Amino acid sequence: MKIFCVGRNYASHAKELGSEIPTEPVIFMKPKSALIQGHTPFYYPEFTNELNYEAELVVRISKNGKYIQEKHASNYYNAITVGIDFTARDIQNQLKEKGLPWEKAKAFDNSAAVGKFIEINNSYDRKNINFSFLKNKELVQKANSNEMLFSIDQVLANISNYFSLNIGDYVFTGTPAGVGECMVGDFLEGFLEKEQVLNIEIK
Repeated sequence: MKIFCVGRNYASHAKELGSEIPTEPVIFMKPKSALIQGHTPFYYPEFTNELNYEAELVVRISKNGKYIQEKHASNYYNAITVGIDFTARDIQNQLKEKGLPWEKAKAFDNSAAVGKFIEINNSYDRKNINFSFLKNKELVQKANSNEMLFSIDQVLANISNYFSLNIGDYVFTGTPAGVGECMVGDFLEGFLEKEQVLNIEIK
C-alpha cells in the first residue's frame, strides 16, 4: 500500500506557514512504515524538538486506477476518516533552507496516523464534510472539505496521472489552519462530523 499526501491544500494553512498558494496539487508520499493506527500510543521522536500535528481528511482507495478522470474519481474510494500528518517542523525548516528533500521531517516511522474509517457511498456529499481536531480537549483545527483548494476528486485525478492508485492506498488530503506543536503527554482526537474516529496519546 502507498500513502499519498497533499501539501498546502487549504489557503489558510499556506498563509499561516508563509507559503505560496499552489496552482496545482502539491503531492508527496510516506512509506508504509509511517503508518500508525488510531488508539495506538505515539512515541515522541528523539531527533526533533518541534513535533507538529496536521489533521487531515484521509480517503481509502477501493479500486485500482490510472489516468482517472475527475468526473469518475468518486468511484475509486469508499471510506473516509481523520488522520494526522506528524511533521518534525525544525527538521523540515532546516532541509528547506538547504533546498533539500524533506522526507526525514514528514515520512519517518509512525508519522502517519489514521482513525477509524467510515464507509461512504456515491450519495455521500464529499464536498461538504466537516472535520475537527482537539488537543487536550481543546479545539485547535476545524474545516469543511469545501474549503480545499483542490477537491478530493481533483486530487485523485491528479495523483493518478503520475502514480497508479491501488486498493488499500491512503490519500491524506491536506490540513487547514491551526497546526501546532505537540508535546509528551498530549492527547489528540479527530472527529468526522460529530463522531470521534481517532485518538492518540503522545508518549
